[in-house]
Amino acid sequence: MKEIVLGSTGIKSPQNAFGALPVQRDDFETAAKILRAAYDGGMTFFDTARAYSDSEEKIGIALSDVRDKIHIATKTMAKTPDEMKKQLETSLKNLKTDYVDIYQFHCVDQCYKPGDGTGMYETIEDFKRQGLIKHIGITAHKIGIAEECVKSGLYETMQFPFSYLSGQREIDLVNLCKEKNVGFIAMKGLAGGLITNSKAAYTFMTQYDNVLPIWGIQKMSELDEWLSFMKDSPVFDEEMKNFIEKDKKEFGLEFCRGCGYCMPCPKGIIINQGARMIQMIRRAPSSNWLNDYWQTEMKRIADCTGCGTCKKRCPYGLDIPVLLKKNLEDYQNILSGKTKV
Repeated sequence: MKEIVLGSTGIKSPQNAFGALPVQRDDFETAAKILRAAYDGGMTFFDTARAYSDSEEKIGIALSDVRDKIHIATKTMAKTPDEMKKQLETSLKNLKTDYVDIYQFHCVDQCYKPGDGTGMYETIEDFKRQGLIKHIGITAHKIGIAEECVKSGLYETMQFPFSYLSGQREIDLVNLCKEKNVGFIAMKGLAGGLITNSKAAYTFMTQYDNVLPIWGIQKMSELDEWLSFMKDSPVFDEEMKNFIEKDKKEFGLEFCRGCGYCMPCPKGIIINQGARMIQMIRRAPSSNWLNDYWQTEMKRIADCTGCGTCKKRCPYGLDIPVLLKKNLEDYQNILSGKTKV
């Protein structure tokens, strides 16, 4: 298992880290067992956020007694300094710690800078001076914002979606982070569930010695799969390269990642599933996608007025109304038997 250094932070971690968003869906006992098993299996980097309901609390319960042996990154979606102070206080209390290794501005729409009038960067710098946080990070979904943040020299880490389905601009962002000595934390390494080959997803990351992937884990079976790579790390060989190239050609770049930033829809459409429904049916086959509930939800797409609100919100610039209508048409063809899954 390759160990990486996360940019100028100096944080060392196996190139296999824990994304704690999904454990908010587990009960406390289950979450604690999974988190502890991750640590016992060799994972030392845990990423969470104030926005992930009780995820921080579960990390605090499971790992507070080994706090000095792990690294914790959390995030704030606060829009004012006062709100951010309150959120950090809550995070520290939940995590049962007196400091956070990396404190990240969460899913930003701007690059916070000193003197920009928001007071946000000055406040996070003050947290660092007080020892409440060790390093300043940021997360983004919009590539232009991410590039600006990295070039600013103000952030020690950048968290951004990255997988083997990413395009050249995302790869260039990873390389820019290496050039600027900014640690790169890769979220959505499975492209929001569209990648179903974990070995391919993992080995792709090993090409980059500055990338730390955080895998969203909710079940012990999922954790076991990632931990197996700690013992027997698969190799990024020609067979794996060919598999990935084939998958990339199938998807292209115009696909919905399921992030949900397009929501809510004024017509009640579940956009982040409707816009990729056919891919999910084919990639993660399940009769559940064709049940009465989803048939009803997919019918809502017919009510789309094409207002464009979702299109403006999409971090990837996708023409969402077009994707929705295409998915509805294909979905109806599957239900009628015209198209086989």
